[in-house]
Amino acid sequence: MRRRDVLPAIACAAAAWPLNAWPQSGGRTPLIGVLLPLGEDDPEQMQRRDALKDGLERLGYIDGRTARIAYRYAGGEQARFEPLAKEIVALKPDVVFVQASGFAATLHRQTRTIPVVFANVSDPLGPGLVQSLAQPGGNFTGFLLFESGIAAKWLTMLKEISPALSRASLIGDPNVTPLPYFFGPAGAVAASLGVELRQSSVRTAADIESAFAALAASPGGGVLIAPGSTMLRNRLLIIALAARHGVPAIFPERVYAVDGGLISYGIADLVEPFRQAATYIDRILRGEKPSELAVQAPTKYTTVLNLRTAKALGVAVPASLLVAADEVIE
Repeated sequence: MRRRDVLPAIACAAAAWPLNAWPQSGGRTPLIGVLLPLGEDDPEQMQRRDALKDGLERLGYIDGRTARIAYRYAGGEQARFEPLAKEIVALKPDVVFVQASGFAATLHRQTRTIPVVFANVSDPLGPGLVQSLAQPGGNFTGFLLFESGIAAKWLTMLKEISPALSRASLIGDPNVTPLPYFFGPAGAVAASLGVELRQSSVRTAADIESAFAALAASPGGGVLIAPGSTMLRNRLLIIALAARHGVPAIFPERVYAVDGGLISYGIADLVEPFRQAATYIDRILRGEKPSELAVQAPTKYTTVLNLRTAKALGVAVPASLLVAADEVIE
């Protein structure tokens, strides 16, 4: 039976199970905490939240009826991570879902006992969220956003689309993204590509503008945009700066290319892990331990190429890259 056929069947069966079958909740209506890094009105955030909500409802967890779900939104402000994490922990939920590396690391400092399921986390090993991907060992488990080697692919693709590239910056917010996790693999291939790679730490829109201005001061520059809520929230500014300074840039998510970025390479479906996270939440509420639920890594990546932007930048897209692209925006 195909997976698409299995899910509805699981949902129907789960909805029929009595609440007292959930030992983790002690027979009461379970409380699920949800921590999201962007604003409640951000379109990308809404899609991912709705996927999580849909996944939970398919498994019988309907807010206000068979479950209580406490949502908290950071609005793209890293300063709100800690107070919101403390607020959720104080509610004593049965399980917490958290999105993004920085938010997950903050929550980890607040609790080592409440079960946590994460998504959009790139390096759960670095801050000690898990002991290993196969055997997390603690109270955290979830769904990996990127394996570190993807950064080498970003730089290789950027060099392919811009052969004159001699300098590149990995730009990201270190408060929400583990930049060394990506910089190491990219740096390992930089010399063989004839590229000097640097890391630019940014936290505000002004920092992002300064990073682009510095890179554009001399020819041959390019940008690798790191994943993270700070960059995603400022994506229109980043795309505009790349166009203004004539700097080729590669992005970690499709939405950047759709909004006018040159090229993106990332997970084929950024929304599905949120729906899948509901299955881990369900398993934990039914008594399984996060320490024994393996962290899931992405298996499929896609390339999205914006030809309009390539023409505006004067970039001649090689035929090999054009053929390999999963989606071309013309």
